[in-house]
Amino acid sequence: MASLPLFPLGTVLMPGATLPLQLFEPRYLRLLRDLLAAPPPEREFGVVALRRGVEVGPETSIELHEIGCVARVLGAWSLPGTGRVSVETMGMRRFRLVALDPGADTPYLTGDIDSLPELPGAGPDELERLTEALGRGLAVYRELLGAPAVVLDGRPEVASYAVADALVLDVADRQQLLAAPSTAGRLRLAATLVHRETVLVERLGALPRPAPFGAAGAN
Repeated sequence: MASLPLFPLGTVLMPGATLPLQLFEPRYLRLLRDLLAAPPPEREFGVVALRRGVEVGPETSIELHEIGCVARVLGAWSLPGTGRVSVETMGMRRFRLVALDPGADTPYLTGDIDSLPELPGAGPDELERLTEALGRGLAVYRELLGAPAVVLDGRPEVASYAVADALVLDVADRQQLLAAPSTAGRLRLAATLVHRETVLVERLGALPRPAPFGAAGAN
């Protein structure tokens, strides 16, 4: 078990995805200062999606999902005249939030976490088949949506996470993908979501365009 500073958000970060943030609350500016005081490989915090509540204001009213993603700070710069700092981060690996640590003596939340292994859930041939099938389904969906084509990484684990940013999914769907216990399970779930969204596009017409592939945004 390890201790990790937490950033609750109304979004779900996936391993391998980038997450730009704009920080302005004093507690999160303090979090950034604490992170930047560490060597670059150690500048990590946990992004965990909210079950209930908002990202700003009193933390006593929020409920957090159990599975989150470690984010690493890639860079940070002040935005002149705004009192805000822009931060570029990237998702690294999943974790399970065991408990909040009220004794951490930090203005931001700190949690006790366990890292989650990435279990394959199937043999190499089946993972390859699932990845290729997901790519074909995603191509049909993006074409119907009028969105640019996306070529998924051929590595099953990478593709199983990356597909989340090629779809228009709500937080609950993204959280379900993040929490899938294995790569094979996540690929199968992703294929189900692609099929569902494709049917919706065919029946209802154009839906909102996906965010730029490989990126997610938050204030």
